[in-house]
Amino acid sequence: MPAATATAAYWLAEHPAIVSFRWSPTGLWFSTWAFLLGFLASYVALCLALDAILAAVLRRRRPLLLGPVPAAHALLMAAVSAVIFAGTLLSALAEIRDTRWSWRGRSRTTPFRWLLCFPPGTRSSGRVFFWSYAYYLSRYLHAARGLFAVLRRRRGAAARVFAHAASVAMAFLWLEFSQSFQVLAILASTLAHAVAFSFRFWVGAGLPAARAARGAPVALACQCALLGCNLLCHVGVVWMHFGGVAGGGCSGIGAWVFNSLLNAALLWVFLHCYGKRGVCDDDGGATAARARHDKDL
Repeated sequence: MPAATATAAYWLAEHPAIVSFRWSPTGLWFSTWAFLLGFLASYVALCLALDAILAAVLRRRRPLLLGPVPAAHALLMAAVSAVIFAGTLLSALAEIRDTRWSWRGRSRTTPFRWLLCFPPGTRSSGRVFFWSYAYYLSRYLHAARGLFAVLRRRRGAAARVFAHAASVAMAFLWLEFSQSFQVLAILASTLAHAVAFSFRFWVGAGLPAARAARGAPVALACQCALLGCNLLCHVGVVWMHFGGVAGGGCSGIGAWVFNSLLNAALLWVFLHCYGKRGVCDDDGGATAARARHDKDL
């Protein structure tokens, strides 16, 4: 067990490619503003156009059969989220271990304050930003859920598409401006996604006991926990930056303001979706509700 732990720690936090990582618009995939804006425009336009075409061709809201694709995607997202969670956690612990000495005497920074509020002038380099980049790349994979919602003819599909587009934009801003509190946000997000997507794969693949668990609101519980965590983190950043606790403010506060607006939009999407009996939910709860509705008809 110690050998396995040491091996995992090396590959997830101590590998030279991770330690020497540096965010740059050259040499990294999808790292330019031009690509980001081009992708967002193309993604939203494609999904909305496809939704309009399907609405015109299929007058009744009949979903297209996607077979095992959503379940396979859920399994992939669960695995990717689990790896990013483990890598971010180990990297954060390693960064705290390696830089704790530099905090003594020159500042009042503590590990907790560092997690919420990067010191001004922090550059997007090192272990935690490697996993922030991995998380950013995973947002493109996650955006496929919006396309699935359109193809399945789900109510609220447009809201889901905009939510996924906003998620990609936020992850880019975290790297571009070394935004504070992103470590905690990535940990919370990847943990919630690992649980939710594992459940979606479990139900979608029809594994044992899946029928009994189909009505469990797992995705809803994960979304609520994630929103609560993000709210607490935002309150902590405000307290440290504007309350003078951080001693000089927090890194990336301008991007944090824009991020807060995007989070407010995501909160509206969440309320819009789940405020209507989970019409945007694509886990077992919505499936069961829709099945009961079809049976009544």
